[in-house]
Amino acid sequence: MFPFSGTAGFTLNPGRRNTAYGPTEQAILSRANGADAAAVICAWPGYEPTPLVPLPELARQLNVASINLKDESGRFGLGSFKALGGAYAVYRLFAGQIEEKTGTRPAPSDLVDGHYGHFTSARTVCCATDGNHGRAVAWGAQIFGCRCVIYVHETVSAERVGAIEAFGATVVRRPGNYDDAVRAAAADAKRNSWTVVSDTSYPGYTDIPRNVMQGYTVMVGEVLASIEAGHTERPTHVFIQGGVGGLAAAVSATLWETYGPDRPRLVVVEPDKAACLYESARAGEPVVVDGALDTIMAGLACGEPSLLAWSILMPGADAFMSVPDESALAAMRLLATGEAGARVVAGESGVGGLAGLLIAADRPDIGEALGLDRTSRVLVFSTEGDTDPGLYERIVGRSAEAVRSDA
Repeated sequence: MFPFSGTAGFTLNPGRRNTAYGPTEQAILSRANGADAAAVICAWPGYEPTPLVPLPELARQLNVASINLKDESGRFGLGSFKALGGAYAVYRLFAGQIEEKTGTRPAPSDLVDGHYGHFTSARTVCCATDGNHGRAVAWGAQIFGCRCVIYVHETVSAERVGAIEAFGATVVRRPGNYDDAVRAAAADAKRNSWTVVSDTSYPGYTDIPRNVMQGYTVMVGEVLASIEAGHTERPTHVFIQGGVGGLAAAVSATLWETYGPDRPRLVVVEPDKAACLYESARAGEPVVVDGALDTIMAGLACGEPSLLAWSILMPGADAFMSVPDESALAAMRLLATGEAGARVVAGESGVGGLAGLLIAADRPDIGEALGLDRTSRVLVFSTEGDTDPGLYERIVGRSAEAVRSDA
């Protein structure tokens, strides 16, 4: 039986607004700016849309009309969707600075080809990460020719650190959790005149996180292009993982602006050991979750919501869930077996939305509250592959290569 029976926190969002996408939200994220981001990102070497994978057997077992999974494991060879945000924010940073200095905005190819290497080589970008965002920023720094320093907390694996260092970045490990690493990066950046390229926003720091989120909307735009081309149907429900909220906000904003009040129902899913968005929804305002945030879903181990993301999610999301680590492990193994209708290599932080769907389908109270039934068309995002190959093999029992070879 596919559904995972487990405890889960669940709350409908009383702040959800049943109106058209408003000017306040458009000032944060918009489809017009998303088109600009797509024009830049699509021009980078190695760009191609990631696949939208149907899971017909899982849909049959969960008694819904269809389930489609957006598989980000191949994005630019980095193994996650983060390449769309971190590297795009680095691009926007330098494009803006060069335009301010010269009066001319560089073409995307100018930065990629090193035409402004004399400018970028004197700059340093930094950020904190659980793995994927730091890897994306390091990749962007390598592409555009600047120095990069990445901060990780004490439980980030050596394999994730090695993947970041492979792009030439310096990695600094700090004690504590992800939010402690965020504070360390900000303090050192101030002392050294570096630029923080973070995926989370806070008072006084919004422009770069906005660009990160705008980069993420390119992924949603690819889904919309598939719908418009008739390759898939418009979803009625979207289950998306949380973290600081940037990804969920990008998905929410794009679908809300596109479909208005008739947008799909959007459910934000987080690990129960790091459920800052879920707790914020319950409180009706941003809430900080303290503690070790010790979840297997390391990329979602965030205790403090991004304020920009929250400004989208509070009026835009339909519901919030917190799920146990065991649900993510079950979702990874399910995708690896092919029993869902396709074999997909999905990492522990990439299956949060699917884990939420599996629980919702097994819990009548949650399913009914969300209107999940046999007519539902569900969209989920697998936002990473085996970004920690050793951990992936220990969880699934097989290497990613072995899983792919059977696909």
